[in-house]
Amino acid sequence: MWREYNLHGDVVGALWSRLYDVVPQFQSVCWDEESGEVLAEANTVPCWWDGTDRGLGTGIDATMADALARLDAGQRANTLCALAGKVAPAARSRGLAADVLRQMRRVAAAHGLRAVIAPVRPSWKARYPLFPIAEYATWRRADGLLFDPWMRAHERLGARMGPPVPRSLRITGTVAEWEAWTGLPLPVSGSYVFPEGLAPLRVDRDADRADYWEPSVWFIHPV
Repeated sequence: MWREYNLHGDVVGALWSRLYDVVPQFQSVCWDEESGEVLAEANTVPCWWDGTDRGLGTGIDATMADALARLDAGQRANTLCALAGKVAPAARSRGLAADVLRQMRRVAAAHGLRAVIAPVRPSWKARYPLFPIAEYATWRRADGLLFDPWMRAHERLGARMGPPVPRSLRITGTVAEWEAWTGLPLPVSGSYVFPEGLAPLRVDRDADRADYWEPSVWFIHPV
């Protein structure tokens, strides 16, 4: 359900497995009882938020790292951060995306947390990788609803849009690694648009390094 490059985040990729060791009670799965196939997943982590837009921070990397550090220190959480909501391709168009968001809110309520904050990865942003996320987040359809389907799903469930984050999740690797992850030759240094990328990939062949910052948009759900 994720593109290969999204599995190699500098921070998120290193910490992801800890979710199942440290906070398994905050991870949810929807499956087909007859076939046993997983239809959807909701990954979250309890965190601390001061209730202000400024306090939301700089995106998924910073929030996840801070949340796990606070848990390790035994500090109390007051908010749930949504990290990923995934629906299997074969199970789409069945309303499961909204169910995933409702499940996150149920988990927050069950643990006495006051809100769900979500650094949302806009599902159509890859179609417009050259537009800044701050501009893309303002786009709306003629009927007034948000242009992006995943952002629209959050808003329809009563979530409030918060600030956009241009540098939410960082992924770095060698040129060869990025060529393998994207299936795209990167013959010279420069900026590249690549399949399913939400923003350009910066390539430095002399340093043998490629750097990508994925943007997101904060949404705040009441519990």
